[in-house]
Amino acid sequence: MTFEMCVPCLFGLEGLAADELRRLDMKDVRAENGRVLFTGGIEDLVKANINLRTGERVLVVVGRTPAKTFDMLFEGVRNMPWEKYIPIDGAFPVKGHSLNSALFSIPDCQKIVKKAIVERLKPKYRTEWLKESGAKYQVQFAIMHDEATLYLDSSGAGLHKRGYRPVGNAAPLRETLAAAMVKLARYRGRELVCDPFCGSGTIPIEAALAAINRAPGLNRGYDSQRWLWVPKQVWLDARDEAIDKEYKGTYEIWGGDIDPQCIEISKINAKRAGVDKIIKFEVAEAADFCRETPGGIIISNPPYGERVMERSEAEEIYRKFGRAVKKLDNWKMYLLSSHTEFERTFGKNAVKKRKLYNGMIKCDLFMYY
Repeated sequence: MTFEMCVPCLFGLEGLAADELRRLDMKDVRAENGRVLFTGGIEDLVKANINLRTGERVLVVVGRTPAKTFDMLFEGVRNMPWEKYIPIDGAFPVKGHSLNSALFSIPDCQKIVKKAIVERLKPKYRTEWLKESGAKYQVQFAIMHDEATLYLDSSGAGLHKRGYRPVGNAAPLRETLAAAMVKLARYRGRELVCDPFCGSGTIPIEAALAAINRAPGLNRGYDSQRWLWVPKQVWLDARDEAIDKEYKGTYEIWGGDIDPQCIEISKINAKRAGVDKIIKFEVAEAADFCRETPGGIIISNPPYGERVMERSEAEEIYRKFGRAVKKLDNWKMYLLSSHTEFERTFGKNAVKKRKLYNGMIKCDLFMYY
């Protein structure tokens, strides 16, 4: 059974997610705005869910149809092979979005898609009533430029929910974005890595997971684990394969924050992720950051001002931190901020900038070599 799959991702991470899929030996990988497409079988669906660091979820493409009118949407969805995926007792809630299309009412589109799937399945299963008492087969639709693409969501909760962070600080950084920052820093587990604004510990934890090559999705569940056409043994084999690829070694990863509560949360999260032995968390003032070690990497998400404090306070933090890191010898820095005056207040222009999104917040990753 081979099908097309889609991995939505935060804007700016498409290339990284595509590289990950190629390293997982996926076929026909192609990056588009906000998503990456590829083809594969059931084993590939499972492997992508467990191993992807920068993708948000894994969707199975059921079909595409013109959708200029509700009638076109209904007929197109009804003609798709839903019986291949949804069993007679499967629950199939519907959600989706529409952009730049004639059909813009999401509730109406949901009703049409739901009705079309029901009308497809009833004659296939020779029944007048679908109980939907079994496993969930979440249906998603995306209507763009009057064309609708229908998916089944195999992930359930977004892949950024690794399972190690049930609690967080006031302004959490999404795990997939933290993993992307680690990748962009080209961290391979050899250098000292520091995050002086660690918050709930997301960047140090993602750096630790990358250092030991631990699949980020090992400690969580997926909707497709209950799908009838995805054998349980495939999940067991994929988990065993991922565990076999883990590294053993000694790593230097440090996280600091001025808030003692954040440090306690970071320690708890690191323990849940199974990397507490290789990360050192300390209550520390970023303005006093100092390391005598020549060479290292700072990967951090300083406060922006628009989410957790006033902009003037954020700027003062940038100034003090900028003065502190001037004393470092041969260090690289990757600092994420949405503040338009970051470079000026930090005191140094970045060698390179990359546009990224933390949720809906447009940011720049300022890179200093």
